[in-house]
Amino acid sequence: MRKFLPLIGSHPGGRSAMTCRYRCGDACFHETPNTSGNAYVGDVIAGALSRRSMVRAAAVVTVAAAAGGAMGGVGATPAVAAPGAGQVSRAGKSHKAARGLRFATVAPNTADAVVVPEGHAQNIVIRWGDPILRGAPAFDPDRQSAKAQAGQFGYNNDYMAVLDVPGERHRQLMVINHEYTDEQLMFAGYDAEAPTREQAEIGWAAHGLSVLVVQEERHSGRLTAVSRHRLNRRITGTTPFEVTGPAAGSDLLKTSADPEGTRILGTLNNCGGGITPWGTVLSGEENFNQYFANGGSVTDPAAAARLKRYGITGAASQRKWERFDKRFDVTREPNEPHRFGWVVEIDPHDPESTPRKLTALGRFKHEAAEPRLTADGRSVLYMGDDEKFDYFYKFVSARRMKRGTSRAAREHNRTLLDEGTLYVAKFTGDSAAGEIDGSGKLPKDGEFDGSGEWIPLASGDTSHVPGMTAEEVYVFTRMAADKVGATKMDRPEDVEPSPRTGRVYIALTNNSDRGKTGKAPADEANPRKENKHGQILELSERWDDPAADRFDWRLFLVCGDPEDPATYFGGFPKDQVSPISCPDNITFDVHGNLWISTDGNALGSHDGLFGVATAGERRGEVRQFLTVPTGAETCGPVVQERRVMVAVQHPGEVDGASVERPASQWPDGEGELVRPSVVSVWRKDGRDIGM
Repeated sequence: MRKFLPLIGSHPGGRSAMTCRYRCGDACFHETPNTSGNAYVGDVIAGALSRRSMVRAAAVVTVAAAAGGAMGGVGATPAVAAPGAGQVSRAGKSHKAARGLRFATVAPNTADAVVVPEGHAQNIVIRWGDPILRGAPAFDPDRQSAKAQAGQFGYNNDYMAVLDVPGERHRQLMVINHEYTDEQLMFAGYDAEAPTREQAEIGWAAHGLSVLVVQEERHSGRLTAVSRHRLNRRITGTTPFEVTGPAAGSDLLKTSADPEGTRILGTLNNCGGGITPWGTVLSGEENFNQYFANGGSVTDPAAAARLKRYGITGAASQRKWERFDKRFDVTREPNEPHRFGWVVEIDPHDPESTPRKLTALGRFKHEAAEPRLTADGRSVLYMGDDEKFDYFYKFVSARRMKRGTSRAAREHNRTLLDEGTLYVAKFTGDSAAGEIDGSGKLPKDGEFDGSGEWIPLASGDTSHVPGMTAEEVYVFTRMAADKVGATKMDRPEDVEPSPRTGRVYIALTNNSDRGKTGKAPADEANPRKENKHGQILELSERWDDPAADRFDWRLFLVCGDPEDPATYFGGFPKDQVSPISCPDNITFDVHGNLWISTDGNALGSHDGLFGVATAGERRGEVRQFLTVPTGAETCGPVVQERRVMVAVQHPGEVDGASVERPASQWPDGEGELVRPSVVSVWRKDGRDIGM
C-alpha cells in the first residue's frame, strides 16, 4: 500500500511550493519583473472611497439581512443549513438568499473529496488521460507515450467554455485549457534533474486544449464524455498556429524554424479564456516564461532587459525541455519566447481549422480575455496580466461584428481581433491617503472606489508610445505600459463583464509583497499590508460604453475571514457570509450572480466555489457551493441552470508528493493515480441550481 502525505507547508496565498514550482516557475520568489517607477494603485487611489457610508452595513439601511447560517472562521463548528436552503430570521423577518444562491452552504473543510451541498449529486465527466480521439488508447499510467497523450484528455484542466452542438440535442461542446504539467505526479520514478525525451514529449502533448463533446443525461445534470466524436480535438504544445494581426511577420517573431514569423508551434500555460459573440473560443497564455532556459546568459543589454521584464532569467528550466528542443534555449533561439504570451483563438466547430495567435491583443501573462460588444457592434476585450504589480488592459476592435453564421460572416468576424486599439488602465482617486493605514479598515465614507482612464498603446501600425514602434508595443506590451504610466495592480487574474449590468469584475488574487520594504504600500484598491486573501474590483465604463476612455471603480469584495475587520463584502453584514480567500476564476449565472473559484485558500480550508449576489438588497452575500480535494485548485467554473461544472486542477499537489507517495486518493481511490478531472454537480430533485 502506498503511503499518503499530509498537507505540509505552503507558499504565500496558501499554495504548496510544488504548485508554485510547476505552474509558474516560482514567480512569487523571483524579483518582481515590474521595476518601473509607475504609481501603484494605492499611491494614486488611496483613500478614494465612495460617498456612501459604511453605516449602511452597520445599520443595514440599504442592505437587507444576509441568508444562510452564520459562518465562523475556518475550524469553527460548521453551521447547520437553515430551513429552506438559505432562509434566515433577522430582525423578526424571514429572508431568502438571492435567486440562484438558495442552497445549503458548504462549510470550510479539508476533506479529500469534492464536497457539494446537501441534496446535490456529482459525477466525473473526464479525467486526465481519458481517450477523446479515434485510435487513442485507454489511459495506462505505466505505458504513457506522447502519441497516446496527443489523443487523450490533457493535464491540469483549467478554463472551460461550453457551447451547443448544432443538430445534436442533449449534447454540449466543451473547450478546456490544460495549463501545465506536474511531472512528479505523472511519472513513477521521475528524476527532475534527468528527465527523458519521452517524458518531455508527453509534457508537450499534455499541454494546450481539448475540444470535447459531452452527453447530457436527461432529468439530471450528469455529463458523459463522447469519445471519438467528429468535433473532438487536441491542441498541444506542438500544434501549428497561424500568427495574425499587426505583429505577424515581425522580425521580433522570426526564428530559424519560422523565418517568416507567421507560424508558431504550440501553445503553453493556457489559463483563462473567453467565448466570442461569433462562437470562437479565446485562451490566454500565462506563465510561459518558465519554459525557457538560459535567460541569465544573454549578454545584450536590451535583449536581457526584455527577457527580465517577462521573468525569463537564470539557467536551466524546471522541466529541462531545452535539452530536447533548442527553441526553449534563448541563447539559441532568442525570439522564441516572443512567440508565447498571446491570446489564442480557436474555432471549436471546425476541427480542421488552424488556431491563431492574436498579436493585436498584446503580449503578457494573459489570464483571460473576456468580450463585450459596443452599441454599434465593435468587439471589446478585457484582459489581466497575472503578475504582482502588473497591469489591466482592454482592446477595442476597429470593425463591427457581422450577425449570423454564414461563411461570409464567419470569415469577417475571424478578423475582428486583428485590428483595433490596445489600451492599458490608469487609476486615480478622490480621498485622502491618510485614511488608509494598511489594516484594511474602511475609511470615513465606507467604501473603496475611484475613477480612471484608458491610455492607448497602439492602433494597428500606429504606436502611441514614445520611443517604441507598434511592433515593439505588441511584442513588449509590459514595457510599453511602463512607459505610459499605467497603474500597478495586484495580480489581475480573471475578468468577467456582467451580462446584465455591463459592469466588469476583476479578480485580484493576492499580493504578499504589499507594504514590504521597497514595495508598494497599502492603498485604497489594495488596503491591506502583505495581502494574503485578495479582493474583487468592480469597474463601470462611463456612459456604460465599453469603448469609453474613462471609467469608475470600487472594491466589491475584500476577501478573507469575515471575523477579520479587514474584510468587506459589498456592505453586506459580515456575520452571515462564507469566508473566501484568493479569488481567481469568475463567471456569472443567469440570475446575475457572480461565481468565484479560489486559488490557494489562505484560511486553511481547501479551495472552493462561491456564489455572490452583485445587485439588490443582498449584494455582497457570499455563499460557498463546493470545495475540492487535497492540494487541488478550483478552476474554470461554468454555472448553468441545472448544473455546475468545475475543473479540479492539480489534486494531490502537496510538497513532497509523488506517484509513489501520493497526497490524495481522488478521484479513483486508493491505489490509483491522482488525476486532474472535470466534475459536474446537480440537484438530486432535478430542479434548477440555487432555486
